[in-house]
Amino acid sequence: MINALSNRSGYPCLKQNIYLNQASLGLLSDSTVTEMTKFLDNVARYGNLKMTDDQEANFLNLLRSNVATLLHAKQRNIAIVASASEILSQIPELCKPKTNSKVILVSTDFPAITRPWLRTAKTRGVEICFVHEAPEADLTQSLIEEIDSNTSIVCVSYVQFASGTRIDVKELSQHTKKIGVKLVIDVTQAAGAIPININDWDVDILVCSGYKWLGGHGGIAVGWLSDEILELEPPTIGWFGNENPFDMDATKLNLSKTAAKYTQSTLSYISVVGLNAAIEQLLEISISEIMKHSDKLAQQLFSNLLYSEWKSFRPITSREFSSHIISLMHPSGDAIKSTFEQLSENGLICGIRNGRLRVSISHYNNGNDIKYLGAALHHE
Repeated sequence: MINALSNRSGYPCLKQNIYLNQASLGLLSDSTVTEMTKFLDNVARYGNLKMTDDQEANFLNLLRSNVATLLHAKQRNIAIVASASEILSQIPELCKPKTNSKVILVSTDFPAITRPWLRTAKTRGVEICFVHEAPEADLTQSLIEEIDSNTSIVCVSYVQFASGTRIDVKELSQHTKKIGVKLVIDVTQAAGAIPININDWDVDILVCSGYKWLGGHGGIAVGWLSDEILELEPPTIGWFGNENPFDMDATKLNLSKTAAKYTQSTLSYISVVGLNAAIEQLLEISISEIMKHSDKLAQQLFSNLLYSEWKSFRPITSREFSSHIISLMHPSGDAIKSTFEQLSENGLICGIRNGRLRVSISHYNNGNDIKYLGAALHHE
């Protein structure tokens, strides 16, 4: 049997349930919750008795360091914010695409990526080009084919939340860079499950939520901004983005020279502590090992489903297949809904996205989880 990479006893719900839904609300480990609880009990409840202004001003440094390690990036390029949407919503104003220029998006991408641009299309007059994802088509190539001299921005998820399709960011960035197109990548459904080295990509902005594959709680997210983007001022500025947040001269603007200027205000520090602990756990396990683990479990799942009516949206042989998010199709739409409901009643938690069954495979899953899922699907 394929064993879990992490200690399953550190996830109490796994005693009674099978959780294959990390792509939605991710599980928090006991070690993460312990660190959060310790902070709440020993620091947060005491206000400035246990946290000085200087300590608060530097409180995000450890998280910034851990994220930099995760992405193989420099700390000065790492932004800590309350949500991925906080950065995504500023990008249209930050990048200022020319009127009538083309912005390329994926029509089935996560709405936080597309909706700021839909509003911009109304106010700035840009042309929205939606690329449609299809099982038989290479999404990376479809995006590249739409890039032309009138294109200003490509904004897309590294891994699609509903299908698990993983685009080739390196190949895509070669085409965007060649003609000066800005490239924005959301790695929310990849970071923590797939190794990411920002130095391998020629991108302008990267964003990531903290509560899915990174293993944190809500209210905290991270970003990476290129040196070129860091030369610009954030469209939305808060008090905490100052060089010294506690320089309270309200008549002066002295923003940080780093991505710290994107932190707008006091964050959920308990979530900061939790995300720190979660990322440190991932780094200890090794992201490469986590990906290999999901590869093995995905292979097991496909072996179990070989003679069933369930088929993967993105074939395992595709270069864009991601083993940690598997989107399963069935000839009957009713079967998908009834199967999801039956699985939930029996304690197996997965998801439905875009009319397909979505299975998320994490480091705490094991061969028995997949065996149970395979057997349940065969009964449909």
